[in-house]
Amino acid sequence: MANDWNTAMTGNALIERGFETNAMVMEPHWLVSFLAPSEDVDRIFERITKVAPLRHGKTDRNAYRAPGGMEYYRPLEGTPTGAEEAVRKRPGVDEVRLVIPRDDAVAAKVIEAIYQVHSYYEPVIYLQEVLRSRCKGLDDSDNPHRWWNTTGDWKAGPANVGQPNVEQADFEQTDVE
Repeated sequence: MANDWNTAMTGNALIERGFETNAMVMEPHWLVSFLAPSEDVDRIFERITKVAPLRHGKTDRNAYRAPGGMEYYRPLEGTPTGAEEAVRKRPGVDEVRLVIPRDDAVAAKVIEAIYQVHSYYEPVIYLQEVLRSRCKGLDDSDNPHRWWNTTGDWKAGPANVGQPNVEQADFEQTDVE
């Protein structure tokens, strides 16, 4: 196994073909990431999902959104605003990441979908080769680290996320005088 791993790590072979572990398969995909004002993100995401399902295992519409940062840029001659001397600083710009199959037609549709509804005339979009994990579907229902064996579904209540399940009976009742 070590020799196979070392061979796979040379050049782009690992990224091109992927690899497997006992529980996981690392599959070749493309990572699409883009920057957009926070108020644009939902609109862009909805448009993307009309051309690509963004499947991951038994779920779809999968993406990651990093909250707003500060974008720096200076308009040059030929931009809609015209050239400016000062560097602009725009707060509230999010980064969105999603994974698509390595398929030229899908990539073109996703990039065009971003462009069509983005508020920028020249949106910042990246396309990178990546490996994405997929579970082989092993039965690990008793694994104490899985969310269903710890805090439960995150949607049940934000106050419970990351907190151990504690029943009221676990607290010792004391009278305060």
